[in-house]
Amino acid sequence: MPVILRLNSQHLVSIRVHAERTYPDECCGLLLGKSDPTGKTVMEVKATNNGWKDDRSDPTEKPQYEIAPEEMLAAMKEARSQGLDIIGIYHSHPDHPAIPSECDRAAAWSHYSYAIVSVTEGKAVDVRSWSLDDQQVFQAEDLLIQ
Repeated sequence: MPVILRLNSQHLVSIRVHAERTYPDECCGLLLGKSDPTGKTVMEVKATNNGWKDDRSDPTEKPQYEIAPEEMLAAMKEARSQGLDIIGIYHSHPDHPAIPSECDRAAAWSHYSYAIVSVTEGKAVDVRSWSLDDQQVFQAEDLLIQ
């Protein structure tokens, strides 16, 4: 049974705008909400700073993202104060498909949804969501826009 990630159109607009604004770098942010047996419901989209230090020697390598631990902790506290949890992370893939990379898989946690925005030449063109299964393989999640 596929996991469903529910969010409203304004959440989607916020994610797309953030991804376009940070292009050609990756954006990143958090999805705050609630989980239940039918899926996950986003209640708030929280943009974060990308703390990734770009020291790539190979310019063809994909950029990456990193959310600072203190920013994650602050978001966890804020979410809990509202009766919510961090249910996922979003980030962009500049000039690449909205499909998880090996770097994404290596850093992923199985209980989060991972929404990825493909940004081509500065324009958000696709958003897909993924979750990591028990075999550490990403599975597509259904996006339900409410």
